Amino acid sequence: MHAWPASEVPALPGKGRDLRIHDSATGGRVTSAPGPVARIYVCGITPYDATHLGHAATYNAFDLVQRVWLDTKRQVHYVQNVTDVDDPLLERAQETGVPWEALAERETALFREDMTALRMLPPQHYVGAVEAIPAIVPLVERLRDAGAAYELGGDVYFSVDADPHFGEVSRLDAEVMRRLSAERGGDPDRAGKKNPLDPLLWQAARDGEPHWDGASLGPGRPGWHIECVAIALDHLGMGFDVQGGGSDLAFPHHEMGASHAQALTGEYPFAKAYVHAGMVALHGEKMSKSRGNLVFVSALRRDGVDPAAIRLTLLSHHYRADWEYTDAVLDEATARLTRWRAAVSRPDGPPAEELLAEVREALADDLDTPTALAAVDRWAERQHAEGGSDEGAPGLVSRTVDALLGVAL
Repeated sequence: MHAWPASEVPALPGKGRDLRIHDSATGGRVTSAPGPVARIYVCGITPYDATHLGHAATYNAFDLVQRVWLDTKRQVHYVQNVTDVDDPLLERAQETGVPWEALAERETALFREDMTALRMLPPQHYVGAVEAIPAIVPLVERLRDAGAAYELGGDVYFSVDADPHFGEVSRLDAEVMRRLSAERGGDPDRAGKKNPLDPLLWQAARDGEPHWDGASLGPGRPGWHIECVAIALDHLGMGFDVQGGGSDLAFPHHEMGASHAQALTGEYPFAKAYVHAGMVALHGEKMSKSRGNLVFVSALRRDGVDPAAIRLTLLSHHYRADWEYTDAVLDEATARLTRWRAAVSRPDGPPAEELLAEVREALADDLDTPTALAAVDRWAERQHAEGGSDEGAPGLVSRTVDALLGVAL
């Protein structure tokens, strides 16, 4: 599966600061990517509908992580998946009468268009669950053969008790885990499971559903969590720097994935930091495909909204914050974009070296984009109020905003 084209990241003078970022597993900040190559895995979409602002906010957060790393002169190895076979996709295909493969291909293509418009840096490896099945099957067999998984009615389940570190990613108690498992695709009430929290690794073929050769597992299709584990282990290996996604993935998805990998390899940890973006709400509730309260990136673009204004809407909130989308928030971002573009369109201006340092400092501090935007606002206000004689300043501001915030002025 191919990703989207990369936008050029302008070079900046000097070198950025190391990123300190919030790790859900410890509840504190850690310095990410201490080595020369930074490795990140971000969980991708299930392509049964278009990209909404909640998705965009998540991918914006991890785009910023990459930009900060690149500014420290590191190489970045970024992997993202597409869950192109799963229950929600199959259900939507049945509802609409569109073949599931065509639906997945259509929505994945639209996602690529949205990511290109928003100037999100693409992953080096963009991998669909279906193409990963040949790698998934032997992992499930290994878990089963090692006693870390078991069969139940033809399906194969992972035993969470096989990993002594289970629970350390989300830090939730068993009662909350059980509730969230039921809400987020698990089946804690299925009879015969060793532990209600045990997740599905391989689902035996069902009538009318797609299935693949599972070797000794029998025909079927993979569970959700093992998909990302197989892709991450294949392309990044154990102990990569950041596992990223929305906050609703901390449990069960990231918790289960970590345990799968740790039981498979005997190594710990799966990822050095688990980083989670906040949720975006509309009309008082989290944007959700099941609720239908969505603002689609593609719809905003069709209505003539500048993608840079969409990106500034996302950047105006801290990535870990839950926030509510309104038309007023977008209007404010559009006005900010207009002010910034007017400010950098002049031939000279106030010196911009301090602005570059402020933006770098803010982003290195757990991706503090509101502080970074305020710094650019102050430079633009000075430009409009008093101007300046530094001929290189507007260009440096433009490159700073582009390279570090992903906004083209």
